[in-house]
Amino acid sequence: MDIIEKFRALAKSIKKSIVLPEGEEERMIKAALFLNKNELVRPILLGNPEKIKQIAKSHDEDLDNIEIINPIFSPYYEEWTEKFFELRKHKNISREDAAKTLKNELFFGAFVVREGFADGAVAGSINTTGNVLRAGIQVIGLAENVSVVSSSFIMALKDGKTFTFADCAVIPDPDKDQLASIAISSAKTHEKLVQEKPNIAMLSFSTKGSAKHDDIDKVINATSIVKEKMPNLNIDGELQFDAAYLESVGSKKAPNSRVAGRANVYIFPDLDAGNIGYKIAERIGGAKAIGPIIQGLKKPYNDLSRGCSVDDIVNVACICAIMS
Repeated sequence: MDIIEKFRALAKSIKKSIVLPEGEEERMIKAALFLNKNELVRPILLGNPEKIKQIAKSHDEDLDNIEIINPIFSPYYEEWTEKFFELRKHKNISREDAAKTLKNELFFGAFVVREGFADGAVAGSINTTGNVLRAGIQVIGLAENVSVVSSSFIMALKDGKTFTFADCAVIPDPDKDQLASIAISSAKTHEKLVQEKPNIAMLSFSTKGSAKHDDIDKVINATSIVKEKMPNLNIDGELQFDAAYLESVGSKKAPNSRVAGRANVYIFPDLDAGNIGYKIAERIGGAKAIGPIIQGLKKPYNDLSRGCSVDDIVNVACICAIMS
């Protein structure tokens, strides 16, 4: 079974609710119809119900079985405005600004998730990644033992092996604490989506002291932070990629490592390495790259490319459901 088919099948088996804040966007409406018809998730659309229904009608579809919420007329609008004011008053936000912000579909959608009316959210078809993440961070907040929101890619190889690469899309130059958070979040992502125990390699250009540099120290210190916070995680570093990936190399370079030669989660030291690494694996290695998957929030709020297809929205919604 293809990895996407696996995600869809798993999402269907758990029947989660996913809110689509950009509910007046045509691709979102088509995705909601597909998700609902195939019982992959229970979609919730945000926006003007009349406008949304008119778009659906123009495609000879109806939305009778799909929930539509107009944020401005929601019975929770004033209550959530007050909650957002309390959350952000330390940033000198006024109640008027809080009320204005809650009219934004991204922030209202984040509250739908925060308050338990949906298990996750998917947006980004018409909004930037920055705006999507801002709503998620300010409303949903960060997960335990995590200091940053980051991203990962699920890399499905031709031979059937599946790995997680991070961070490949969000944090340009993480410090040791941020790198540790990326590792913790990526382990959770791998375990939920790939359904296997994570073996985390903290990558570097050195393996177990073969070189000395401040960049290597960052990786070593990040590894120590993860071990202290999450002692049950199987993690090791610093490791070069070949030592982490190949058992024949790992047994020589890091003979006492429980990760070397068997890693399935690869944490790159910075965004340059991560972004280059996943694209080499995709373009030269022929791996299927699924992502970026936003991670590190208390509840999932996943981002899309503004050039996304209906299929992309459906797949990310399924991933979001599994992540929840």
